[in-house]
Amino acid sequence: MSIFRRIFRFYYEGFRSMTLGRTLWLIILVKIFIMFGILKFFFFPDALAGFDTEPEKAAHVLDELTAPRR
Repeated sequence: MSIFRRIFRFYYEGFRSMTLGRTLWLIILVKIFIMFGILKFFFFPDALAGFDTEPEKAAHVLDELTAPRR
């Protein structure tokens, strides 16, 4: 049996026989969804939404990256 198949079967059997682990994985996945799926809209606004074309967006990004610090 190849090493990849043995590794897959090791994890497959381990996850299949979990009881408490499934609940913990569900909690982890829900937290990741909340952090990246929902909070993104509140804390990370789209800074390039006011620009219509790609060259305008590129020029804005270039200006922000090369502008001296204020």
